[in-house]
Amino acid sequence: MTHRFKLTPLFPALLFALFISLPAQARLDPEPIYKQTLLEVVDTLQRGHYNRIDINDELSSALFDRYLDTLDPSHSYFYAADVAEFEKWRTSLDDQIKSGELSAAYTIFNRFEQRNLERLDYIIGRLEDDTAEYDFTLDESIDLDRKEAPWIESAEEMNDLWRRRIKNALLSLKLADKTVAEAREILLKRYRSQKQRAEQAKSEDVFQTYVNSLTAEFDPHTQYFSPVSAESFRINMSLSLEGIGAVLQSQDEMTKIVSLVPAGPAEKSGQLKPADLIVGVAQGDDGEFEDVVGWRLDDVVQLIRGPKDTVVRLQIIPSDAADQTMRKTVRLVRSKVKLEEQAAKSRVLDIEQDGRTHKIGVISIPAFYIDFQALQSGDPNYKSTTRDVHALIDELKAQQVEGLIIDLRDNGGGSLREANELVGLFISRGPTVQIRDPDGRVDILGDFNPEVAWNGPLTVVVNRLSASASEIFAGAIQDYQRGLVVGSRTFGKGTVQVVQEIDHGQIKMTHSKFYRISGESTQHKGVNPDIQFPTLYDENEIGESSLDSALPWDQVRPVRYGRFPSLTDMLPTLNQLHHQRTDKNPDFLFMNEQIEHLKEKRSSRVSLNENTLKDEREKAEEWMVSSENRRRRAKGLETVDSLAELEESLPKDEQGRAINPEAEALLKESAHIMLDMINLTTPQATAQSRLER
Repeated sequence: MTHRFKLTPLFPALLFALFISLPAQARLDPEPIYKQTLLEVVDTLQRGHYNRIDINDELSSALFDRYLDTLDPSHSYFYAADVAEFEKWRTSLDDQIKSGELSAAYTIFNRFEQRNLERLDYIIGRLEDDTAEYDFTLDESIDLDRKEAPWIESAEEMNDLWRRRIKNALLSLKLADKTVAEAREILLKRYRSQKQRAEQAKSEDVFQTYVNSLTAEFDPHTQYFSPVSAESFRINMSLSLEGIGAVLQSQDEMTKIVSLVPAGPAEKSGQLKPADLIVGVAQGDDGEFEDVVGWRLDDVVQLIRGPKDTVVRLQIIPSDAADQTMRKTVRLVRSKVKLEEQAAKSRVLDIEQDGRTHKIGVISIPAFYIDFQALQSGDPNYKSTTRDVHALIDELKAQQVEGLIIDLRDNGGGSLREANELVGLFISRGPTVQIRDPDGRVDILGDFNPEVAWNGPLTVVVNRLSASASEIFAGAIQDYQRGLVVGSRTFGKGTVQVVQEIDHGQIKMTHSKFYRISGESTQHKGVNPDIQFPTLYDENEIGESSLDSALPWDQVRPVRYGRFPSLTDMLPTLNQLHHQRTDKNPDFLFMNEQIEHLKEKRSSRVSLNENTLKDEREKAEEWMVSSENRRRRAKGLETVDSLAELEESLPKDEQGRAINPEAEALLKESAHIMLDMINLTTPQATAQSRLER
């Protein structure tokens, strides 16, 4: 067996008529090879997974619920009577798994396919009916988040739900300047396509779905790949196909953006962000949009992929949209991300404070990279994060910067070796991270090179998308008290995955767990900054803690390590000075206003009244424009009349990307905090004198 290591960055008697048998040819059954594959998956997980889980009644019950929710996450297909019928398997799936039995899994899936096709026939029939009326003046609404909704009891209740869903979809298209007739044709194409794909379901699809419901009980990063899916996974890992540079996952019937690849087309566009939902894909500048609501994730990915330098257009629901009927079109040019584009970059900030201009160096690290091929071939100039950062530090020292900021925002991780060696640029020697395996053995990695590239003031900036290797680096700097960590809580991914081949496919499973030298895990909780910045990322939507079955935070024994002079005593003063500035800073006031507004407005219930929905949208845009103009007036900038005008007015960088004013404000405030720290550590300065300024 081979391993590939990767650090990474779903009743009543009156309902008897509901149980209509599927035609014999439509019923899916397990292939003979799946019995042995299931047994091998279970054996591999129990021997090699970090989380030692017993295959027992408790697991069976959890798997039962997860499998139903994987098939029907919105509780919009199965009837309560279906689920009641399946209850006989709640505590017996463990026994079936131990014997390689899959009958329950396939029976449940076949029933789901039956209900799915019933719904599609209902929708298509209603949309084809020229006499069907859609009254958009009624005060109706629909709840789009049904994860916690009870299973539907009757056909009447089911039909009413789907009537409202159709009406919502039509209204959404109508507000996008489509006539009802045009909207009906678009939806007919959507649902006929869904029906065609549903009728093409294969036995292997069922097996992989069921097994991944099982692996998800171990942790969210453990997956089984069938031979076909394993090849797709291999292609993704090798980046041998061009795309947009985004990590995607299914969410209900939508495709959700999880993260953006640094220097990829999606990240460069500045128009996409994590938690955006993709609902349509079009090829080229003139191609017709393909509605991808309800599509399988791998089908959406195949549609988005394509040759380098070709155009793909995405229709998205922005994560901060007032409601899920809003749409935005993003044009991207497909490209392969080059290593040099992900390389660390430096700049110098000129910061006005205390009556003079200070130079603060900034090194942005989008990923922890290393060119292993060049390293192994003996190329003395191979690229790596640590080598590049060392060279950038030398350049910044030549410019006589007073302090250094390492910007790890949106850095999803990468090479563990590079995270370890990067810490070594700022300490003389010592441990950096602990790794515990499933048997409880703990390995300690460290820096044994006494050379220090930078011994001056240091600040590390992180956010919710700083993950894995980023958390190792930030955690080590914080534990050593080598510098300040500022920003928002990091992602919380403190696990290592391995890819193991089996006879029929492969398994990516969590094998180890990271711990800081202080003994605390980075898992689940992430790294908590010394000084907190406002963040628009919702921790319930993004981060390890938002994932089902995420491994818990825990501790191991701390290792011995030397600390730099403590920064703890000055944190209250630094925080107070920080708030004195940001309580009046237009960008920080804007960010805090956005956060509070999103909390107030976040709702999954959408009106089906056209005038009400239009009014809500207009009010949402008016609020955004008004909020933006309050900031612009405070900064002495010209006001804007619309969000479209705002996008046009944003400053651009040398590559034509819009510069995010909030991101810049956070970076400049990090520099101000660093200058506060420098002043507080200067013998002439005292906390009291600083606070009196």
